[in-house]
Amino acid sequence: MPRRLRTGIDVLDRKLSGGIPPGSVVALVAPPASQAELLLYELTVPRRTLYLTTERSAEAVRDAFDRTNAPTGSPEVRRLDGEAPVDAAHRLVEALPEDSTLIVDPVDTLESQDLPRYRRFLNALQTAMVNTGGLAVLHCLDGLTPPPGRDNTVYMADVVFSLDTRISGESVENRLAVPKFRGGRALDETIKLELAERVQIDTSRDIA
Repeated sequence: MPRRLRTGIDVLDRKLSGGIPPGSVVALVAPPASQAELLLYELTVPRRTLYLTTERSAEAVRDAFDRTNAPTGSPEVRRLDGEAPVDAAHRLVEALPEDSTLIVDPVDTLESQDLPRYRRFLNALQTAMVNTGGLAVLHCLDGLTPPPGRDNTVYMADVVFSLDTRISGESVENRLAVPKFRGGRALDETIKLELAERVQIDTSRDIA
């Protein structure tokens, strides 16, 4: 079996034949009001992680890690700000160590920059992941107005996780689809998740 990198989320690793191929770029597409951050937090468990935040302060992200009940690693948290966030991200990507995880949360800020520059960043990111055998996760907010670079992100990504959150009456339902998986097999069914204190399979039965 080809080598896989564990995500740190047992249910995903089982579904994905052990995890994600080394050198992959993952796009996690999720609604802004979802608990997608739990997925990101648990992704920091297996390996050394650089967590780049573009909206919240680094202090706010570290505080969220301290307060969560989900299993986490001890990521290095850096805030991407200034007038050239794509260039700053590019420099950090070039310095990534072997077998590490990069998380950009959310990537929307970079997707909103100059498109040719953002495309160069995505290509450099893919090259860096292949060269280091690492894993990059780009958190894409699935809001009302996607940034101009969203199609580029999803097209360039090797793996796409698409989280659908629906509120019906008193219940909240989260379903994770994996419609794209280069180097493996895309899932033909969604995974019903329970996103409360940590990421778990929702074992409740669907009622037609």
